Amino acid sequence: MNFIRTKIDGVVIVEPKIFSDARGYFFESYNEAEFKANGIDNHFVQDNQSRSSYGVIRGLHCQLGEHAQAKLVRVLEGAVLDVAVDVRPNSPTFGQHVAVELSAENQRQLFIPRGFLHGFSVLSPYATFAYKCDNLYCKASEFGIRYDDPEVGVDWRIPQDKVITSEKDRLANSLKDLIKLETSNAIKAS
Repeated sequence: MNFIRTKIDGVVIVEPKIFSDARGYFFESYNEAEFKANGIDNHFVQDNQSRSSYGVIRGLHCQLGEHAQAKLVRVLEGAVLDVAVDVRPNSPTFGQHVAVELSAENQRQLFIPRGFLHGFSVLSPYATFAYKCDNLYCKASEFGIRYDDPEVGVDWRIPQDKVITSEKDRLANSLKDLIKLETSNAIKAS
């Protein structure tokens, strides 16, 4: 596997070694020892999968506090633009994002550490998206910001009139709301 560091510390593109012949192909999508050797020492406890049509934007989501999750994401069918937004307190890249096209064709994966919002847009007619999490989902710790928050400025590569998203995502918070929440929690903790 090839581990490619991105402009934001901790977010890593993983390119598998693909072995192809007349029968098709084979590759390892995950090898704990190889991930550890490349600085990713997470124990994954939950796998999720979704299927969406063109124009769907899911996100931006995260789990807060003790329920925060690191994710290893990939596409089984189609293509998506996958986005990770740094919301780690005191991070020099707070509010910045990485956007990577993941597809069944390029077989790339993206590792997103804890402390990041995550989302994706579907660029193909359909996409099947799969990901591993290193912590179990907890509804009470769920947090999200709007996909079109101008403070983050993601170009989802979907025309606005073609965007399909959930009501929850349309009504989500802003990055400024997260900053207020973190400031409030810091005050409570002191």
